[in-house]
Amino acid sequence: MELILYKGRPEHMEGRLEKEKRVYDLLDQLSMEYERLDHEAAMTMEACKDIDDALGATICKNLFLCNRQKTQFYLLLIPGDKTFHTKELSSQIGSARLSFADAEFMEKFLDITPGAVSIMGLMNDVECNVRLLVDEDVLKGEYLGCHPCVNTSSLKLRTQEVFDKFLKAVNHDMTVVHLGSV
Repeated sequence: MELILYKGRPEHMEGRLEKEKRVYDLLDQLSMEYERLDHEAAMTMEACKDIDDALGATICKNLFLCNRQKTQFYLLLIPGDKTFHTKELSSQIGSARLSFADAEFMEKFLDITPGAVSIMGLMNDVECNVRLLVDEDVLKGEYLGCHPCVNTSSLKLRTQEVFDKFLKAVNHDMTVVHLGSV
């Protein structure tokens, strides 16, 4: 599959979901520059690697987590090559036990389905039900790669703008965590 990096929003928006269009609208409203890559839903690690290489950005694992009682929800961003250990994160955020949250909560709070989890979903969390957790290594890259709330496109954004301008606009803070090495 040939992957072409485009500057900004798609020229033609027909066939795109409203949640994807809302991402482009917000990024444009915030005057954030971004590049976009359209692709098939990546179902293999090889396809993910091809997308990562074409983007040239820090690609994150985006994990949607919750506590045992399903009363606290978290979006964790970690580098794609790091391994997630529940116990290590739980102690840093003061939560007894974390597990992957059900897809119904992901859709309810972030308007995202499994496979498309992204920091961009926080724009749909107007009641701030989801706490953003970011591994410190994610912040070191100049660019961040993420989905625009769908898994058939990927964006390349300046890391600093995402964690400053974007988070401020969507009324979310982040908690920086340190997870073990790769």
